[in-house]
Amino acid sequence: MTSRSTPEGPAAPRRRGRPSRAGTPDGPDARTRILRAARTEFAERGYDRTSMRSVARAASVDAALVHHYFGSKDGVFAAAVELSFEPALVVPQILGGPVEGVGERMARYFISVWENPVSRAPLLAIVRSALTHEAAAEVLRGFLLHKLLERIAAELDVPDPTFRAELAASHMVGIAILRYVVRAEPLASADPERIIALVAPSIQSYLARGAADGPAPAD
Repeated sequence: MTSRSTPEGPAAPRRRGRPSRAGTPDGPDARTRILRAARTEFAERGYDRTSMRSVARAASVDAALVHHYFGSKDGVFAAAVELSFEPALVVPQILGGPVEGVGERMARYFISVWENPVSRAPLLAIVRSALTHEAAAEVLRGFLLHKLLERIAAELDVPDPTFRAELAASHMVGIAILRYVVRAEPLASADPERIIALVAPSIQSYLARGAADGPAPAD
């Protein structure tokens, strides 16, 4: 092993072996950088034109590292969706208050994610892709239903939790498409608080009727 001298004195000898991970593309923050790059790529290029290589270039890593972490484009797409919604943090928040407020908390969370410019762009790409690509639609269904709404309905111990979760998802995704994708007026320019107030009772009925409100009225 050799060392180089500097004006201040001899430099520390270089050690053999793997380089430090902290400042290299495969360092501990590489996965986060890949996900952030993926969100931007899907938002700007769409599902079709985004590739594992384009994500790797945007994250300044080797494409093999993207494959290592996520396996496929669908895998990195799914992880990017989850990064936008953060279910591990959201589900406890929605379930943490009184059952009577589940619908309002769910509606407020969903609208707030779309109103945030940082998360809106990748979500637009996700919804647009889901309308035309089955793989993207499967990712969105899997996340929105299985990781978010079904978990909430199941924790509330209501009948038919999957069916109720699908009804809630259809309502909220429909609002997202009309307000943020199609931009139908007057919904597109309506105050978010007005939307939350009008939507919350329906979401409450889907997710929590039978848990705290008693049985649904007979037809």
